[in-house]
Parts: sequence; C-alpha cells; structure tokens
Amino acid sequence: MSTEVNKAFVNKYRSNFIHLAQQKGSRLRNFVRVNEGVVGKADHHDRLGSTAAQKMTSRHADTPLISTPHSRRKVVMEDYNWADLVDKADKIKMLSDPGSEYMTAGVWAMGRTIDDLILTAMTGNATSVSSTDATSSVALPSAQKIAHGSAGMTMAKLREARKILRAADIDQDEDLYLAISADKIDDLFAESGTPIISVDYNEKKPLVEGSISYFMGFNLIHTERLGNDSNDNQQVMAWAKSGVGLSIGQNIETKISERPDKNYSMQVYAQMSLGATRIQDNHVVEIACQ
Repeated sequence: MSTEVNKAFVNKYRSNFIHLAQQKGSRLRNFVRVNEGVVGKADHHDRLGSTAAQKMTSRHADTPLISTPHSRRKVVMEDYNWADLVDKADKIKMLSDPGSEYMTAGVWAMGRTIDDLILTAMTGNATSVSSTDATSSVALPSAQKIAHGSAGMTMAKLREARKILRAADIDQDEDLYLAISADKIDDLFAESGTPIISVDYNEKKPLVEGSISYFMGFNLIHTERLGNDSNDNQQVMAWAKSGVGLSIGQNIETKISERPDKNYSMQVYAQMSLGATRIQDNHVVEIACQ
C-alpha cells in the first residue's frame, strides 16, 4: 500500500511524478525464443538432433530409415502479480492522477522479473524430457563455463565465449548476445591495449559515446541483474537466441479498479504467467568474473 503517497502532495514546484532510476521493463525478452499462448501448467520446447545422410551403394536398395533424435525441454509455468493502493482522499490532494504512473512502475517491475527468470534459466538446471517421456535435470556443462582466472571481464574471456558458441555450429546468420554489467564493461575499457576503444572495431566511437552496443560479434546488453556463482563471481552471460526459451501463458495484463473493502481506494494491479528454460546447452556460455 502506498503509505508514502503524502510525498506526492501538491506544492508549487511539482505537478508530475519522477520515477527513480530503475530498469524500465525487460531488456532480454526480445533476444530469446518465445512461445506465446501457452495453456496449462507446463510448456515444452521441442528439440531435434542432427543426423547424417547415407551413401547409396546399389540401385533399388531399401530406403534407409534414419531415426532422428527427439527430446524436449520442459518449462513449468509460474504466476506473478504486482499491486498497490492509492487512497481516494490522497488522490484528491494530488495535481495529477497517479494511476497511470503507478501502472508504469508495476509493468516495469514485471519486466525486470522476466529478465531474472531468463538469467536464472541460463545458469540453472533445465528439465529434459526424452522420447520415452523420462525426465532428468540437466546442469549447464562445465565446457560452457569460463573460469574467472582471478580477473574481471577480459578480451581473452570474450574471445573464448565467441569460440565456444561458434564451435557449436550456430547458424552464421544468428546473432550472439552478451548480458554484461557496467562494472564488467569498464573492465574491458580499462584493459591495456584492448581494441574495444578503437573505432576500427566498433560501429560508434566508444571513448566519445561512453558505451558499446556491438563488439566482436556480440550485441551487448547492459544489465545490473546478473547473478553470482557459488564463489561470488559475477556471471556474465553469452548466448544465441536459439539457446534460451521463454514460455508465456499470459502476457502482462493490467487493471485499475476500486476496492470497496479498502474504503474504495484505487488498486493498481498487474499479472502475468510465464516460465523460462535453457533449450540448447551449447548455445549458452557462462563467464565468471571477479
């Protein structure tokens, strides 16, 4: 409940709201595979393995039947909501109707939760379902993890991440992404002799712009929501869109209504239903950084 609403009362200097610095919604949703319209408690991302063609050795021979490997990654759908109340008497004392601003804050909060789910799915255990419906928990393989090496983010780690992903036969037309914090971007700026500050390796002038959006084949996505591993090293994440799945049963829905049980206070409400999983382990790389 907005017990702090008195801070928004009218004065002669302010007639609108200022949102404090925060991530405005999801930054990762558009860069993973999305299944929408999911019905039920769970969703599945189907996976087909690779096969090989067979050489024909004689005319009129039997047609070979190739058993294409098939498996799935299961996503358990979870419900999330957000709500706040604005007292009717407080609303009268304000110059502007706070409903839309509170709604904006709620939608941003839900979007940040989406990013948290995606990042957790990248590093956590995935539920694999075999062709016989047997389930197993799959951790991110050690081959997909780059050790901290007693250092923060380095060019060597970035090159290694790119090598691992490209060695996985990811389609050359598929983009690669890097979720990285401001602190780790600064590590790259500070590295002696790094080409990241050179205009020869960037679309923009990094030392002028103060930011990097694309480098070494990665689209850089700034986020301060990265997790830490068991040794408290920050987990910078590199991936291809085909490597991570987001299942949506209900997109963010919002509603503003009166609550008779709360003296007809105005309730601002948001709700969504979704889940995430790692679809292809070799399309995700975890980079440990001190």
